[in-house]
Amino acid sequence: MSIGMNRFAGMAALIVLTASIALAGSAQRDRDRVFGSQQLNEKIRKELATLPYYGVFDNLAFQVQGNTVTLYGQVVRPSTRHDAEARVKKIEGIDRVINNIQVLPLSSFDDQIRRRVYRAVFGSGGLYRYGLGTNPSIHIIVAHGHVTLEGVVDNNGDRNLANIRANGVPGVFSVTNNLRVARGG
Repeated sequence: MSIGMNRFAGMAALIVLTASIALAGSAQRDRDRVFGSQQLNEKIRKELATLPYYGVFDNLAFQVQGNTVTLYGQVVRPSTRHDAEARVKKIEGIDRVINNIQVLPLSSFDDQIRRRVYRAVFGSGGLYRYGLGTNPSIHIIVAHGHVTLEGVVDNNGDRNLANIRANGVPGVFSVTNNLRVARGG
């Protein structure tokens, strides 16, 4: 009976050892996949942020599912839409790009509103810092007189102030405030 028990114990130990090795390999693959996806997201974000005509009046976002990237957002120039797709396609590991970026309509009325909202938001006391740099924290999207604020601010006070300033611009039909508050803000 002790030989049978020893064989059973040996088999059980072998099964546990095999399972732990498989789980360790799976955990390592999961860590590699997460780290790899973080690197991929960072590469995509950098490529989009450094587009030549990407600015305060454009908004770009993306989603990664496996080797497919879906681009979203709104841009003023058709070339920005095309350039975003071309840049992301060149990234190693991307097999397919779905371009859902909307090109905003040409409108001198919307152009005037863009300039007025820009001055109202970034010209106000505490919000000027969000308009600094090549890729500002607040993006102003205008379509047919309707304004959408996109981006990240430090706190709810700044979020509300930007909304109030944009709503006070003559000719604006509505304001959608999609500004997010940074963690810890």
